[in-house]
Amino acid sequence: MTFNEYLDEFAGLPVVGFTPETEVDEGEALPDDRVAWAVRGDWGDESYPDLFTRFMDAVDTTRVEALVLGFWGWDDADGLGVKTLVEAADRFPALRSVFVGDILDEEYHLSWIPHGDLTPLVEAFPSLERLEVRGCAGLNLSPFKSDTLKALRFESGGLPAEVVRAVAASDLPALEELDLWFGVQIYGGHAEVDDLGPIFEGVRLPSVRHLGLRNGEFQDDIAAALASAPIVARLETLALGLGMLSDQGAESLLAGQPLTHLKRLDLNYHYVSEPMMERLRKALPGVELDLGGARAVPAEGWEEWEGFMYVAVTE
Repeated sequence: MTFNEYLDEFAGLPVVGFTPETEVDEGEALPDDRVAWAVRGDWGDESYPDLFTRFMDAVDTTRVEALVLGFWGWDDADGLGVKTLVEAADRFPALRSVFVGDILDEEYHLSWIPHGDLTPLVEAFPSLERLEVRGCAGLNLSPFKSDTLKALRFESGGLPAEVVRAVAASDLPALEELDLWFGVQIYGGHAEVDDLGPIFEGVRLPSVRHLGLRNGEFQDDIAAALASAPIVARLETLALGLGMLSDQGAESLLAGQPLTHLKRLDLNYHYVSEPMMERLRKALPGVELDLGGARAVPAEGWEEWEGFMYVAVTE
């Protein structure tokens, strides 16, 4: 799975790009509300901070509610997009939604996107309601508290265990949507099911209604833990796809607490056999069940097959 198209919508708003090719005539007014601005650099001579300064000069940033940070450079660019925004935080009093890393595969492979510490971002914008992040190289985060954040999403081919633990340790009473893509160890995804313990308990996440724990090598362990996790009872949607979920994990879901209250169970991209898929359909007749993206599985000899299982999103 690769990212070959830029976002065209974010936070319910159409995305409008501001790039090195964007020219603004004197006196020209650009839209500054009801759109999500995407500041996207390229390989040219204009640095990302300079591009961002031109953007702030061209747009009434006091009315910008949603912002997308695109390609911010190659060498020595770790976290440059976030650093640039944080330095100008006082220029964005209305900002409520941020997407970090709307970067195409041709610009940077997903797991190579050069991140840094996200903690200054959540500290600089205490009224943030939505934070989505793509990529994982150098990504860091400390536990934080937010009374306003409603959606938190990490798209990653190797989400660092430290970030997973930081999310699990954060106090997010307003959070409604949590989506974590774990990835693989070779790209830094060393999280284990024990790191998710506080998420399963849900004490710090009383408002979560959508939970996505996806793209992992340990999807069966996640399913086993969810079988008795307190957070499940209040969920409306649960997403466990994109990873190495097998019959073992599906059996855990069927044997655990009831899932019939769910509106949707998303297992898209999985290694569940057809007989087990049929059991899921019969057990959850009132649940919108996404079993698409089924990978080929053997009728027997599962242990030998495990070496040929892959998550959907890595590099």
